[in-house]
Amino acid sequence: MSKVNIPSVSLEAFGASPRADYRFAPFNAFLLIVIMLAGLMVHVLSYGFSVAPLIYAVVAALVLIGVLRAAQVWEAVVVTGALVALGGYLIFRVMASSAALSLGGTPGKPWILVLATVLAALIAPSVQIAYQWERGVLLRFGKFVGIRGSGVFGVLPIIDKVAQYVDQRIRVTDFRAEQTLTKDTVPVNVDAIAFWMVWDAEKSVLEVEDFEQAVVLSAQTALRDAIGRSELADLLSHRERVGHEIQQVLDAKTNPWGITVQSVEIRDIIIPKGLEDAMSKQAQAERERQSRIILGTAETEIAEKFSRASEAYRNNPVALHLRAMNMVFEGLKQKGSMIIVPSTAVETMGLGALGGLTAFNQAARSGAEAGRGEQKPEETSGAPESAE
Repeated sequence: MSKVNIPSVSLEAFGASPRADYRFAPFNAFLLIVIMLAGLMVHVLSYGFSVAPLIYAVVAALVLIGVLRAAQVWEAVVVTGALVALGGYLIFRVMASSAALSLGGTPGKPWILVLATVLAALIAPSVQIAYQWERGVLLRFGKFVGIRGSGVFGVLPIIDKVAQYVDQRIRVTDFRAEQTLTKDTVPVNVDAIAFWMVWDAEKSVLEVEDFEQAVVLSAQTALRDAIGRSELADLLSHRERVGHEIQQVLDAKTNPWGITVQSVEIRDIIIPKGLEDAMSKQAQAERERQSRIILGTAETEIAEKFSRASEAYRNNPVALHLRAMNMVFEGLKQKGSMIIVPSTAVETMGLGALGGLTAFNQAARSGAEAGRGEQKPEETSGAPESAE
């Protein structure tokens, strides 16, 4: 028999769970009120209007709606319906036998309202509604009789039970593995999510006690196994491959249950702080090594280019002198008046001879200018003498 313990979830979710026998929705409450009003109208047409039947119909409808909505099991239907009907029958009998009726009027015989109460308590929960994405697993006397699709369907009171309403939409379940060792003995915390759906409601309900919990626990186990088979570097750089392996393991396990795991994604991988610092230093050292390698490669390529250039200048001194003059010109062009050239370069490229010729030319020009300067006073002093 089902227990009437209400979990810490909504009544709507409880009505779709295996703990409930039916789901009491607002439509069921409306149907119960309609049946009670119909019984009240028949009673009024049969015995005339009286206040007592009206009060009884309203109170009985409210009590039944409250209890059936909160409990959602057939035991509550039987007990509550019997107590309310019996209470109404006794009240009507007492009022009929009383000489002074404080409410006025004759209440009449109670059998119409009592019958309406019993019918309302039994018929209202017997009409069930499944949403478009749901499938209801129906049991009769504890035996599976079929799957009820979306829309309105009926169940037999007391003997039928909607074992569970199964949501066939794609679901997302998050799971994690804490302090799990990798293949290279590194403890990691891994968070992942799984996308799965129920494609056979009969298998998922009848063959697994709690298929949602089974999927979560199976996913955690598969995640731990995948972590134990992988090294930390592979786990960090090949998340998609690890997720695909977990998805295949889960799908092979859950497919006989009528459940398909579509994909598994690794959301986050947390490693110890000390290891994170060490990996950061290792990455920094690796980048430094790569930079030095690149610099050395560039130097090698430059040396090769210079070697090829030297072959071109070896037997062509004119080209070497032109290159030397170009170098001097480029140096003077940068707003400088002094150029420092290695002695080997001076000897090799002939800069010494070029500089000597330049210096000799400058000295000759200076001497000529000085000679002209000394001769001008003599010429001026000798002019008056000739005049005399």
